Amino acid sequence: MNYRSSAITAVILFLFAVIGTGLVAVTYDSTSERIAANERERLLRKLHVLVPPARHDNDLFADTLTVRDEILLGTSEPVTVYRARRGGLPVALVMAPVAPDGYSGSIRLLVGINHDGTLSGVRVVTHRETPGLGDAIDEERSGWIYGFDGKSLENPPAARWEVRKDGGDFDQLTGATITPRAIVGAVRRSLLYYREHREALFSLNNKTKTEISPQRRNERKVNANKNE
Repeated sequence: MNYRSSAITAVILFLFAVIGTGLVAVTYDSTSERIAANERERLLRKLHVLVPPARHDNDLFADTLTVRDEILLGTSEPVTVYRARRGGLPVALVMAPVAPDGYSGSIRLLVGINHDGTLSGVRVVTHRETPGLGDAIDEERSGWIYGFDGKSLENPPAARWEVRKDGGDFDQLTGATITPRAIVGAVRRSLLYYREHREALFSLNNKTKTEISPQRRNERKVNANKNE
């Protein structure tokens, strides 16, 4: 009798598991497209903050490029570049580099760069910085991130691309220096990457750009360190 009861209980539990799994699968299938659409819309809003729709007439999601450069872009993973054009002419681009040396880990960014090499703006996508201190890099928390607007490799000069504590032109956050230091460095390296690859980044024939050679990578690492 006990065996029969145990068997019945096992069957009931199995059926509940199957039904539960099925409900989860159905729910995921019915919401995954909506979730993906919402994420796409959030990303598009951020892109349009950096490159307003009035400045371009192409589809930013359709005109992209995948690049790799662990030294200058902060990650060994592919980095997506969204390219804005008007009348077929390049206007600006937005790349998604990483600041790998944040206080609590990597900080993912969106860096908007006009065709002339000036910054259209910078935004933080994700981070794990300390609430009340490092999280002031979010535009909802403070206006610190707007300090990059209009800057370039010449404005300020290379030696001044530091936080003020290190002798540079960029404000640090009260009680938090590591976080802004990481972002300033990441933005500057993004501009260096842009300056070196501008023509290729806007080329209509380019869809994927592979990583540079190990020898060239070492050369650029040395040069990047000199410019720190």
